[in-house]
Amino acid sequence: MSSWHNQFIITFWGVRGSIASPGPKTVRYGGNTPCVEMCMGGHRLIFDGGTGIRVLGQSLLSQLPTEGHIFFTHSHWDHIQGFPFFTPAFIQGNRFHIYGAIAPNGSTIEQRLNDQMLHPNFPVPLQIMGADLRFHDLAVGESVEIGDVVVENALLNHPGQAIGYRVNWGGCSAAYVTDTEHLPNQLDENVLHLAREADVLIYDATYTDEEYHSEKSSKVGWGHSTWQEAVKIAIAANVKTLVIFHHDPLHDDEFLNSVGEQVAEAFPNSFMAAEGRSIVLTPPSITASTPPRSLSTR
Repeated sequence: MSSWHNQFIITFWGVRGSIASPGPKTVRYGGNTPCVEMCMGGHRLIFDGGTGIRVLGQSLLSQLPTEGHIFFTHSHWDHIQGFPFFTPAFIQGNRFHIYGAIAPNGSTIEQRLNDQMLHPNFPVPLQIMGADLRFHDLAVGESVEIGDVVVENALLNHPGQAIGYRVNWGGCSAAYVTDTEHLPNQLDENVLHLAREADVLIYDATYTDEEYHSEKSSKVGWGHSTWQEAVKIAIAANVKTLVIFHHDPLHDDEFLNSVGEQVAEAFPNSFMAAEGRSIVLTPPSITASTPPRSLSTR
């Protein structure tokens, strides 16, 4: 039995926000845009299809045929631009369930993925993908059951609308809360709900408080949050592990190292999301051959 049948494994394939930023100064944390894989109970869940999903796709080629569930927070370019390069979606015999909320203009996630692949934007249309693609329109607040996995969603504070997710399985939980801006002088109840007692909270901390409130280049209204707000949410929601995510493309490894040190001082059980890093949760319900719930990173 593979480890992801009896463990909850979270792997980061893309952790950068706004635009891919490869180069010698982003080697440690990576330059690919958002894609996070969660595997548990024999199910593969993928969150967002930024450029990191291309790398995930290459890793899956040795495991075909495969089935997965892809959840999009929204369709801003950095969260969908890797999908046309997701190789398993072009291969017959694979199956992917694709989820997303209907946009404020009424467009579905299928329409938006289709539009980015239309000529002259891209040479190959969505219809060329040979895998069995099954699209699902989510209502805000709707829960999805995938076997014994339950996926919740809630509305976030982001221009054009975005939703965050919470995955529950075997007594373990992980919240994926990216592309959201904190509210002034209060904590966002939707974010608190997704993060409640979570084993892992992955949170959009694109900026520092100093950058967010900068007199020269304020980031207020841009739809993103700060690591200081991430810590407030983690403490208020009694989160066990905090992951700082959606790194600004201007933040190089040296800058993120410094942020990571400050976050760890404020919330010791935390780390900066980095490509290739995994979190492994063992659910408390598995007691025959494993210890009580534990978290390790690799």
